[in-house]
Amino acid sequence: MCFACFEGVNEPGTQSFCHCGRPETQTAMRRIEADISRRQMIGGMAAVVGMFAGFGLAPRELRAQTPARPLLLTNLRLFDGETLSMRQGVDILIEGGRIAGLPAAGQGPEDAERIDCGGRSVIPGLIDAHWHATLASVSQVVALTQDIGLVHLLAGQQAGATLQRGFTTVRDVGGPAFGLKAAIDRGVVEGPRIFPSGAMISQTSGHGDFRFPNQLPLMPSDKADYAMQNGMTAIADGPADVLRRTREQLMKGASQIKIMAGGGVASPSDPIDSTQFLEEEMRAAVQAADDWNTYVCAHVYTSRGIQRCIRAGVKSIEHGQLADEETVRMMADNGVWWSLQPFLADEDSNQYADPAAIAAQKMVAEGTMRAFDLARTHSVNWAFGSDVLFGGAEKQGRHLTKLARFMSPLEALHRATGAAGQLLAMSGPRAPYDGRLGVIAPGAFADLLVVEGDPEASLDWLEDTGNLRLIVKNGRIHKNSL
Repeated sequence: MCFACFEGVNEPGTQSFCHCGRPETQTAMRRIEADISRRQMIGGMAAVVGMFAGFGLAPRELRAQTPARPLLLTNLRLFDGETLSMRQGVDILIEGGRIAGLPAAGQGPEDAERIDCGGRSVIPGLIDAHWHATLASVSQVVALTQDIGLVHLLAGQQAGATLQRGFTTVRDVGGPAFGLKAAIDRGVVEGPRIFPSGAMISQTSGHGDFRFPNQLPLMPSDKADYAMQNGMTAIADGPADVLRRTREQLMKGASQIKIMAGGGVASPSDPIDSTQFLEEEMRAAVQAADDWNTYVCAHVYTSRGIQRCIRAGVKSIEHGQLADEETVRMMADNGVWWSLQPFLADEDSNQYADPAAIAAQKMVAEGTMRAFDLARTHSVNWAFGSDVLFGGAEKQGRHLTKLARFMSPLEALHRATGAAGQLLAMSGPRAPYDGRLGVIAPGAFADLLVVEGDPEASLDWLEDTGNLRLIVKNGRIHKNSL
């Protein structure tokens, strides 16, 4: 609206000579707007790409298969993510970002582009079912005090490193990962597929309440703390508040919901034996997620907390190393998944000075040894997760190698491929990617690795990313050193 229009509106009876509504004017305006939009887009893209390139985040030069020409991997040994054995005598045909088939060796289409794997092993892209994409590579101090832009840029850098470690998919169970996911999916940065949970939903004084005592009490007029403002956590008390926070994450695009149902090893205000959220509060989250045809996962260690989660309808237990046999049997009877991490008293464990934290850490390490046996005894569905948080992301692959201390290397790989893919599928229509993950089978996404090492004998090759000779995600080659 121009000044003539404005004056005409405010001075009844006066004559206006405005031409805003004339067809000629409207046509000219559309041309001007289109030109401005094009310039803004080009300038904006240049600025964003320049920023990411300067920070080391620009996508590596990727090579997709030649248009209309399939890709055929030959001369290989195959672990398909499901069968606990290696297959020979097959090739892998990739077309349109999917596994188009597993033809007999030498029987692939003549026009396919071929990659000779040199007799090496091919496995599905790895899945980390308990990851924090935005918070894995920064300290807690940085995450909670530095400019959020820095946190997100570091997360983008780490996303590329995650993919180069062979993890083509992660289930993000807490943190502001929606923007990172969008950037990866659009090709702005390199990284794994992300199944985001959004903010970790926690009660006051719960495992997701990062406030200091001098910030209490919270008054109605107080603004949210830094972690809540930036989507790391969402503090909620009472069913109505839990319902609201859950729906907010679903609105942002959460593929599943994460609640904090118990304490932590070294948390200063929520001891590991504490049980968090009343059952009716948990039910509010479960009901909201179920209405969106997805599920709730819960951070919890103790039997009491796990059993409360199961009664409330939670479908995935994160950690749970202090579960007794009755509780594990209850998990199996209710079809509840177990996201297990190899928390051991070894060179990778966190170092604490507080005697209470040291004692709790010892309990969890001992519980980890029992947990794998209990899961096997009672046939509980479970998947691998590393739970790297506030530093140590480079050890992600090493955590997976530790599973081989408790089972065969191929079974351990299965927990980070086929089994993890089944867990991700529980997101149903909220899953952000429409296809099977964690397997090499016709119709599944073409996410796979060619590795230098024998997966039947050991997983030690995972500790050196140089052993990952070919990394393919969605049919696109992200690394090739064959």
